[in-house]
Amino acid sequence: MLTYDVDIWSIRQRKGRPKPFELRWRVGERPHSRSFKLKPQAEGRKSELLAALRNREQFDEATGLPASELDALTTPTWHEHCTAYVLMKWPKAAAKHRASIAETLATVAPAFFSSSRGAPKAPVLRTALYGWAFRLEHDQDGVLRPRHEVEEPPADVAATLSWIAANTVKMTEVSRSERMRAALDALSTKLDGKPAADNTVSRKRMVLSNVLRYAVERGVLTANPLVRVDWTAPEKDDEVDFRYVPNPEQTAALIDAVRQLGSRGEHLATFFGCLYYAAMRPSEIAALRAADCTLPESGWGELVLAGSRPEVGSGWTDDGQSYEERGLKRRARTATRSVPIPPVLTAMLRTHKQTYGVAEDGRLFRAARGGRVSSTEYCALWDAARVKALSAEETKTPLADVPYSLRHAGVSLWINAGVDPVEVARRAGHSLTVLFRFYAKILRGQQARANELIEKGLSGG
Repeated sequence: MLTYDVDIWSIRQRKGRPKPFELRWRVGERPHSRSFKLKPQAEGRKSELLAALRNREQFDEATGLPASELDALTTPTWHEHCTAYVLMKWPKAAAKHRASIAETLATVAPAFFSSSRGAPKAPVLRTALYGWAFRLEHDQDGVLRPRHEVEEPPADVAATLSWIAANTVKMTEVSRSERMRAALDALSTKLDGKPAADNTVSRKRMVLSNVLRYAVERGVLTANPLVRVDWTAPEKDDEVDFRYVPNPEQTAALIDAVRQLGSRGEHLATFFGCLYYAAMRPSEIAALRAADCTLPESGWGELVLAGSRPEVGSGWTDDGQSYEERGLKRRARTATRSVPIPPVLTAMLRTHKQTYGVAEDGRLFRAARGGRVSSTEYCALWDAARVKALSAEETKTPLADVPYSLRHAGVSLWINAGVDPVEVARRAGHSLTVLFRFYAKILRGQQARANELIEKGLSGG
């Protein structure tokens, strides 16, 4: 119990003792004392207690400490608070978000270390934090706990976690601006030292802010210190580099090259067709079902996208699968998106369905054993197709270096064809803000055509 009822008595000397100078004081009904080797030490402590009284601090009756010292003693460390935050967020968070939280907390952790002496190397430090400290498992009683408390970690991970527990600052230290700046600088940099993408920085900064807001909610901090820091992320150009986006002829050659790569290539050629002709995300294609497709014998078809299957490690999902069932990206769980598809993709999907059928749940694309098509499989096919379809000089460049290049190519084609940006954004599942940020160069290139149309309208033509 906190009280202002405090008496601080004079220092007494008890000869023949290792610490002969005893400081005594009373808080409420309880006496307290502390002994020192030297009298100046006892006088210094007495001065601290008197200063707390002059500052109108209450004292804790059980410990005899001023309230400020009691707070500093009992406040959790940054690592302890992060663990509490993960335990709070995990039950209702999506698997991708769980992994994002762990990634962010592992990234900023070094900014809150109290010492660098004996610090583990970066790779094992990241493994210990990302894979063990901030990843949860159910114990035998079904209670969520950090993974290292449920499973036996490797020796180097266990040693690293012990070092972190002993060398992380208290939450009272976290608010210092130099700590905040160090954390922000860390999350704005990739592992190779290059600037992170704007959306990555924004995502991680939001996680950091939420962790600090939770500290305010718990009464550990009085305010979110992040809002006081005048910090701007390093400049990063997020626009797509269109020098390396394949044109329609190159795209057709690449998809045809995939088809020639054996039975799996034949099965997944239409997967890549969806990336280009419908500008779908891989997670959306993985969830595409026959019931979502309108595929007439001729002309344009339509896809009504209703969900996605983003790939995520099995350690982050509740059912142990390597993916999770989700709604469309940044949309309500029940939202849908209609995407008209050109005759070429309509024919590809119709042929694919006739040749390979569908999975038991109606999915069009599946792994050899029936599960979700993994990124490692379609990326390996894509790498082989690049070698087959592109020249030796082109394969050494970033031209179509990843399958996602096809989505960029599809959106670019729509913009260059004169499709209204609002409709482009709707079909691609983008916001207009994202569309203009990533495709600004192409959209600026449409100004001349827009000027012609406006001039024509002004002249009454």
